[in-house]
Amino acid sequence: MSSIKEYFKGVGEGVRSLLTGMQVTGKELVTPKVTEQYPENRATLNIPDRFRAELTLKYDEQGHHKCIGCGICQMNCPNGTIQLTTKMVELPDGKKKRKLDKYMYDLGSCTFCMLCVTTCPQDALEFSNDFEQAVFTRDKLVKQLNYRPEPAEDTAPAAPKPAMDPEKLARIKAEALAKAAKIKAEKEAAAASAASSAAPAKEDTNNETSK
Repeated sequence: MSSIKEYFKGVGEGVRSLLTGMQVTGKELVTPKVTEQYPENRATLNIPDRFRAELTLKYDEQGHHKCIGCGICQMNCPNGTIQLTTKMVELPDGKKKRKLDKYMYDLGSCTFCMLCVTTCPQDALEFSNDFEQAVFTRDKLVKQLNYRPEPAEDTAPAAPKPAMDPEKLARIKAEALAKAAKIKAEKEAAAASAASSAAPAKEDTNNETSK
């Protein structure tokens, strides 16, 4: 008799456990899906703006970037991920300027700490959301960020400044001469006044000495 009771008791516990599991399964059937069907949904995939995937240079509409090759990002990188090569170019006015030649970035050793972006004085760097960086060899993870051809710079000499109006130039010179003459006259008057005030004092001193 006890074995029959134990049998039905086990059957009841099994049915109750089955119903509990089916209840959980039923809730999951009506819960909105959170799994992304990648890569089928690549066109509609929403990636947060704060996601860091790859370091890039900022380019404007004319194809120019702001990097001046100062090397601050290279010095602050904890893994040596960034390697800069610079060159000296001559400007139309004859002066020389340091310019970025190659900006090499190793994505395979990047820790995405963002120190390069936050310390850049020119605000020339940013992290993109392009997370599809799977390659077969690590060499392909080393990238040159300034890969775009730079637009040709205007090498024409600067236009000369327009000559000043002769009348205006003569008036400025006359005002400068008048001001200088006024200052000279004031200095001479002050010197003469000081000399005249010092003379009586010298005579009084001589009189007292003779007495």
